[in-house]
Amino acid sequence: MFFPKKKRNSKAGLPPGSIVYTGEREAESIYLTALGYNEKDITHKKLEKIEEFFELKKESAQNWLIVEGVHQVENIEKIGGEYNLHPLVLEDIVNVFGRSKIDTFDEYLCIIMKMFQYSSESNQLEEDQISLLLTHDSVISFSEKQSEIFTPVINRIISGYGRIRKTKNDYLLYSLIDIVVDNYFLVLEQIGLGLSDIEEELVSSPNQNTLIQIQYLKRNIIHLRKTIFPVREILNSIIRGDATIIEDSTMLYFRDVYDHVIRIIETIESYRDMVSGLLDIYLSSVSNKMNEIMKVLTIIATIFIPLTFIAGIYGMNFLYMPELQWQWGYLFVWIIMIIITGFMIFYFRKRKWI
Repeated sequence: MFFPKKKRNSKAGLPPGSIVYTGEREAESIYLTALGYNEKDITHKKLEKIEEFFELKKESAQNWLIVEGVHQVENIEKIGGEYNLHPLVLEDIVNVFGRSKIDTFDEYLCIIMKMFQYSSESNQLEEDQISLLLTHDSVISFSEKQSEIFTPVINRIISGYGRIRKTKNDYLLYSLIDIVVDNYFLVLEQIGLGLSDIEEELVSSPNQNTLIQIQYLKRNIIHLRKTIFPVREILNSIIRGDATIIEDSTMLYFRDVYDHVIRIIETIESYRDMVSGLLDIYLSSVSNKMNEIMKVLTIIATIFIPLTFIAGIYGMNFLYMPELQWQWGYLFVWIIMIIITGFMIFYFRKRKWI
């Protein structure tokens, strides 16, 4: 299967800034996790209500709220009211079919990205939207459902490993973007293995299922290309300095992620060329196989043409054909047919037609 098609909830006729969840509601509850930390201390707890985070963030300079599930728009509205977010930003967070983008303001910025999971067995590409909000005192991440993609970052904060607890919130934003980009490498690696398997299958025994797999990979690669290309624009905007909330000391890390995205885009382009090549190889293989079949049938038909001619001559209903009166006429005709057949097979083999 291709990436699953989600049912879109219609927003037709609503004014701009209408906060309407456009995806499928997979669960009635959402999951809230808060982390407040500095170089020495850390607070990590599950929350029941969004208001709990508003109180916790007053105690720490660096705060991270993880929101898993964006279908309860009232929570999104509360966050928007707390941080004075533009309605269009809130609309983008709950619109899970939007394009990857960045919105920069004086007091905050919001980044919309896509996260993928790929199943090599079913050729299914699953997509989830990740929204990252950076303010002066907090980072808030939104995802459609529960996910473990940010677990390594959480573990680094809890253990104090690396420099994440010694830096400000913009470095945490970089860490989250970096892990999403790293996930793209994993997806592309699995797609690359699928391309290698199909290439081997094309050499050995291509069939109709091979063509289906090629089409699946082609659709998935096109979708990845369409989704990941805007990430380059997001990082380019940050590197240019459009987001004043990000400090210059963190720009070096964003440039590194930008280089990773360029590598990913180059890999996607090479995979797209490979898929086109595999499709050409498949069509050539099928054409060659058909040519071989037609060659065999043509040779058989050619061998039988003179035999059919002889049988047609002696099958005519004339009374005075002299050969019909011969005692050995029937055997003579068979000998002629066998000689002609043997000669034609010998000639075809000598010319390497068979």
